[in-house]
Amino acid sequence: MVEAAIWRDDEREALARGAGTAADDVRREIDGLNEVLRVYGVGKLPRYPLIDGSDEAFGSAGFAAKVADAVTLATLQGDDPAVKGDPSLSLALALLDVNDKDQAIAFEPLDKRYNAGAIAKAQRLDWSRFQYSAIIALGVGPDDLTTPLSARGKANVRLAANAFNQGLAPFIIVSGSAVHPRDTPHVEAVEMRRALIDRFGIAANAIIVEPYARHTTTNLRNATRQLIRLGAPLGHDTLVVSNTAHIDAIASPAFTTRNQRELGYQPGRIGPRRSQNAITFRPDAASRRVDPIDPLDP
Repeated sequence: MVEAAIWRDDEREALARGAGTAADDVRREIDGLNEVLRVYGVGKLPRYPLIDGSDEAFGSAGFAAKVADAVTLATLQGDDPAVKGDPSLSLALALLDVNDKDQAIAFEPLDKRYNAGAIAKAQRLDWSRFQYSAIIALGVGPDDLTTPLSARGKANVRLAANAFNQGLAPFIIVSGSAVHPRDTPHVEAVEMRRALIDRFGIAANAIIVEPYARHTTTNLRNATRQLIRLGAPLGHDTLVVSNTAHIDAIASPAFTTRNQRELGYQPGRIGPRRSQNAITFRPDAASRRVDPIDPLDP
C-alpha cells in the first residue's frame, strides 16, 4: 500500500504540467510527500538519520507495526477535509502521526503564541537607531534528555543578553528546535526565551521565537524569514552569537557550500567576525524561496 501511494515521476509531471506557473511548487510538494512515504513507510535512510526516521529499526516487527497502524489511521481519516480525499497525503500524514513527528506544525500559530508583542513593537520601530536589526542566538542541544538548556546554550543566552543590553539591536531572535539528543522534549528556542526573561529580565516583546530550525543553515534562513515578517530592513546586518566552534563553522567556506547543497541558495551574506563568539550576517530576500525536500523543517 505504501509503494502504491508513492507518486511516479510521470504522474508528478502530469500534475505539474496542469499547474501552470505553480508547476515547481507542485513538484516540491509531491517530492516532499514521497520523501515521507519512503522514509517512514519503506525505510529509506533520511538525510539526517540521527534525528529523523522511525524510532523502530527498519525490518523489525516494531517498524512493520507502525506502518500497519498508519495504514489503518489513513483509512479512518480518508474523509477528513485536511487530506482532500487523497490517499497518498492521508497515508503520509498518518505515518508522521504514528511516529510523533509533528515538529513542522508544533508551534502554530507561532506569531500569536510567542511573537505578537515583538510584531507590535516592530510596527512603530525606528530601525535606523540600531547597529543591528537583531541578535540571533543559536541553539545548542544538551547531551541528555533531561537537561532543558545546555551549558553552551546558557552561554549563548548570556552573549545575546549582553549585546542587547548594550543597545546594539531591538530584538533577540532565539532559533532552534527540539533536535539533540534525539527525542528530546526540550525546544532550544523556547528554553532560551525562558532564560532571557527569567534570568536576564529581557522583555518578552524584545524576543522573537523561531522554534523550527534544526540546523545552522535553517537557523539563519528562518531568522531571515522572521525579519522579513517584522518589516526589518534587509540591508541591515544582524549579529549571530554562539560558541567559538559554531562561529568558526559559519565563517568557513564549507558553510557556503552547505547552504547551496541543502537550501539551493544563500540565505544571506556572512560578514566580518566581531569576536570569537559573534559574526555579522546580512539577510537576503532569497530566504522567502521554497527549499529542497525536508518535510520536518518548514
